[in-house]
Amino acid sequence: MSSVIQTTEEEAIAKTIQVYVDGGISGRSDDMKHAFHKDATISGYVGPDLLSGPIQHLYDWNDGNGPATGLQSRITNIDVYETIATARIELDNWTGRKFTDMFTLLKIDGHWKIMSKVFYLHVE
Repeated sequence: MSSVIQTTEEEAIAKTIQVYVDGGISGRSDDMKHAFHKDATISGYVGPDLLSGPIQHLYDWNDGNGPATGLQSRITNIDVYETIATARIELDNWTGRKFTDMFTLLKIDGHWKIMSKVFYLHVE
């Protein structure tokens, strides 16, 4: 794959991730749903407890958490191969919390969709 195509795919993936971040900032899951496939999953630990299941868990938490107006995000890595990709993002101040997320993405009908979100909630 040429570097021009690769850059374009990375930019498209970054835009998908930004939809997710914007939903965190607004505190409305409806604003982030477009970034995820309908069958996406989420997994990670909240303290000692494993949270794993459908992405609806994220939507419910986001809606209950409220707007994260101070949220700062930084994509640290995107790796693309044809129609699959992984991405890592650092999120600071999601209403006082810090997360590291790793996504797997799939290109479906020309659009990148997050298929899974695995997260690490940093200890304060």
